[in-house]
Amino acid sequence: MSVKYVPVIWNRTKLAYDAVVLATVGAYLGIYLYVAPQFQTVTMPIDWDIYKAQAFGTCVFFLLTFILCIGPMARLDKRFLPLLYNRRHLGVITCVLAYFHVDNILGWYNAFSPINRYVSVFIVNTSFDRFLGFPFEILGVLALLILTILAVTSHDFWLHFLKPTLWKFLHMGIYLAYALIVAHVALGALQSAAGPFMTTAVGASVALVAALHLLVARKEHLFDTQESPMDDSGTWMDAGDPTEVPDKRARIISITDDERVAIFRNGKKLSAISNVCAHQNGPLGEGKIVYGCVTCPWHGYQYRVEDGRSPPPFTEKISTYRLKLEDGRLWLNIEALPPGTYVEPVVAPILAEGS
Repeated sequence: MSVKYVPVIWNRTKLAYDAVVLATVGAYLGIYLYVAPQFQTVTMPIDWDIYKAQAFGTCVFFLLTFILCIGPMARLDKRFLPLLYNRRHLGVITCVLAYFHVDNILGWYNAFSPINRYVSVFIVNTSFDRFLGFPFEILGVLALLILTILAVTSHDFWLHFLKPTLWKFLHMGIYLAYALIVAHVALGALQSAAGPFMTTAVGASVALVAALHLLVARKEHLFDTQESPMDDSGTWMDAGDPTEVPDKRARIISITDDERVAIFRNGKKLSAISNVCAHQNGPLGEGKIVYGCVTCPWHGYQYRVEDGRSPPPFTEKISTYRLKLEDGRLWLNIEALPPGTYVEPVVAPILAEGS
């Protein structure tokens, strides 16, 4: 095969991340199953298998809501960036919990049926022509199928095999899965809900996801519509005062609606590279220089600022851009150079503190 499989490296960060996630999931399920029932005042308690299915189902819904909120939260506030590093682990855990939900549901409703319990999902209810009574189970099956595909292809092997653009497009399917789950819950669980809590929780979750994405979209639109002066040739863009580029950090320049450049300072040296990480199209300009390399804030991929190449033995590379200084202004050539092209850094002094 053209792409080598590399096993997951379980470093301390991944272990800590997963430990926190599993502890949180365990606490949620424990409270739902063993603590919450003590505060219920019902004449006929819910069957234990159904109650377990509800616990796993609600956990899946809230985890998926949280996953969809991580991206926009990290774009709005860098303090949420650590949540992005191993977000795929959250997705895999969500998929596993979804299977527990399905197993409990089918185990209860089809316990004494002569029909195969998996086949029954598709043939028991076929009322596709009406809203109330619509076979919402099918929506859940479709959502589970998408979550399974995303979990199976979450490893970087598939990202390199499918290439970032196709892999990213495939994993955008999580939004379709979320929409299907919302419809699955709305047409099923919410219609039989005994109180307003679940309805309110689902509505608030959907509103939160939508609001965060709209805020990020507005922020990105305002940034992309900012106009920078060009020279007479139309190839050099005014990138501002070079002393305002923070050390070890970047100033991001929008060239077009879908192309951005990150101008990094490493001491007195300024270099320009593509703002898009070759791994998952992460925003390199929001990262920082660590040990001489730009480090992507999403998953820690690194690139040398002078040539856009990852340090050996890694082979990723990104486009670089030319810079120049004229009359105290920094100018950026908007024509991207081939990925991995070395460009001599521009030397510009750092603004003295307090000046």
